[in-house]
Amino acid sequence: MKTYIDQSAQFLKQRGFDVPEIGIILGTGLGQIVDKIENAIDVSYNHIPNFPTATVEFHMGKMIYGDLAGKKVIVMQGRFHVYEGYTLRDVSYPVRVMHALGIKKLLVSNAAGAINLDFDKGQIMLIEDHINLQGGSPLAFKGVSKLGTRFTDMSTPYDRDMSDKIEAIAKAKGITLHKGVYASVVGPQLETRAEYRYLKIIGADAVGMSTVPEVIVANHLDLPVAAVSVLTDECDPDNLKPVDIDDIMAAAAKAEPDMIQLFMGLIEEL
Repeated sequence: MKTYIDQSAQFLKQRGFDVPEIGIILGTGLGQIVDKIENAIDVSYNHIPNFPTATVEFHMGKMIYGDLAGKKVIVMQGRFHVYEGYTLRDVSYPVRVMHALGIKKLLVSNAAGAINLDFDKGQIMLIEDHINLQGGSPLAFKGVSKLGTRFTDMSTPYDRDMSDKIEAIAKAKGITLHKGVYASVVGPQLETRAEYRYLKIIGADAVGMSTVPEVIVANHLDLPVAAVSVLTDECDPDNLKPVDIDDIMAAAAKAEPDMIQLFMGLIEEL
């Protein structure tokens, strides 16, 4: 696997992806931050050797390098999911490539449903911890110990220093920021009433179909990571309505400016 990672990283270096400091993974409907990048270089995923290809219509499928808030960043505009038919190793592969390129911090965003009914759609949740319900691990393969410690500690998967900074930025800017536990499921179907009740019982505050594989690999690489969920729908099993994807995208768009402020404020401080 290391050979594949090196090939991908070398290709990007040749395209000008030079000494990046921070990696950013953008979730569903959360692509506007790329408009803030200066001196941008972008490469489509399908041009990068050994890279998966994004198949979800609202995921752009580009890796973008440039200057953001005074730092060199790599932004993944669009990510990969198990529900697209990829393995957990595929989904998390870009994290390994960004690490090989030299990033020192990773920021992750996603769109999620609010299990905690004290949270409203259009708000943001800082992920403090997670529950992996994707049925496997991105570290469960032969030879993983050549890339990092096999038995990766997950007692503090989200970097406390970066999380504290995000909280402080939210307070200073008057942005409502919840904190909670993110449950990652396979999808692509949404949850039933019974599944929402189950998720609440086991301690989830939000649910989505991404993020956890990337965070596990970041921890495997000793790469500090912080993550936020943009809450796009309210998962009330007693008042459940059919999902409207346009409504979800509108909720993501409503919250995105606040997420951009949080990420750019954090990047300035790192």
